[in-house]
Amino acid sequence: MTATQPDVTVIIGAYEAMPYLIECLASVEAQTIDPTRIEVIAVDDGSTDGTGAFLEEFAARAPMPVAVIRQENSGGPSGPRNVGLSKAAGRYVFFLDADDRLGPEALERMVAMAERNGTDVVLGRIEGVNRTAPKSMWGKTVDRTDVFSSNIKFTLSAQKLFRRELLDRHGMRFDESLWTGEDALFTMEAYLRADGVSVIADYTCYYLVGRDDGKHVTKSGGYALRFDSARALMNLIAEHVPAGERRDTLMVRPFLITLLPQFGPKYLKDGEEVRRRKFELAEPLTDAYWTRGVARRLKVHERLRLQLVALQRPELLLPVVEFVKAKKQPAALLEKKGRRLYLAYPHFRDAAAGLPDEVYLAAPREARAFPGYREGGADSFLRRAVRKMRRVLASREVRAAA
Repeated sequence: MTATQPDVTVIIGAYEAMPYLIECLASVEAQTIDPTRIEVIAVDDGSTDGTGAFLEEFAARAPMPVAVIRQENSGGPSGPRNVGLSKAAGRYVFFLDADDRLGPEALERMVAMAERNGTDVVLGRIEGVNRTAPKSMWGKTVDRTDVFSSNIKFTLSAQKLFRRELLDRHGMRFDESLWTGEDALFTMEAYLRADGVSVIADYTCYYLVGRDDGKHVTKSGGYALRFDSARALMNLIAEHVPAGERRDTLMVRPFLITLLPQFGPKYLKDGEEVRRRKFELAEPLTDAYWTRGVARRLKVHERLRLQLVALQRPELLLPVVEFVKAKKQPAALLEKKGRRLYLAYPHFRDAAAGLPDEVYLAAPREARAFPGYREGGADSFLRRAVRKMRRVLASREVRAAA
């Protein structure tokens, strides 16, 4: 590291960000890390509400170097982020959205975590303010993990600390052709290429702020863009991970988070033409990537809907979506001495529908909530065999000692 190289470059893409930008920049100024260790690159993406002027005012008084770039509107967050990335000098980069804010110790903690563990990506705990935030990956702080053995695949927003050398080595940039899900593509690639990922769960590093006007990028755009996003992410995963269990583990994310909502309650409001088009857009994705390995990792109602999409059975999907939207509880059927639990959603054991029982078979994590269920099957058999072998070995050791 040279004497003048900052530890971290904070890249802020801003469009019509007032008044949220005020607190955003205040959170940067309040960072406990030494101001000489950071730089800020702020890109005003054609704002007309005073965003650019406020950024320049901040640059004039901030304790750390701040570069302000003003450009015509690019239409999305990818362009400004790429501009900032091309100018970054820090050993790490952090992408901060202009309507969000950092916890005071965020950058100091994340840089220290990366340095201590030699990891290429650091996730800092995210908390929602007037909007939801991902939760499943914040169970505990983890010095080193990867995308296969943790829940980090369920937070693919760009608000992470990335080692810049990793990004430059692989020429990684945000895909400006995508109008939604561009950050998921970038972050998943970083996870897959990273030499380790760290998770900070015991301190809120990032506050994801809900705007009063509801203008969140994740909520904008038509349904076809969601299929574009799912396709891009699935293709990326397939490019980096051979078919099998590890790929299936990752494919759960685009199927569950991006594709399935298109066949949820909003599907009931869609016209016939939109419904038909959704099935058309889904067909090549399910043909290529919907597997039994993905299916068994989902809850029954999730698996059932996606199975019907994969089978191109729209006439069967509608009553299932209506059942789920009404929050009805399916009948639970225990078989095999309580070791198999079937959830009788619509079409269960309906000869005309012809769906196999396994579509309705609850995975252990879902079945445990039902009285009378006894966890069984191959996994339990193997556990019993291991316990028996340990007892035999222990008995032999006792006899040998005697």
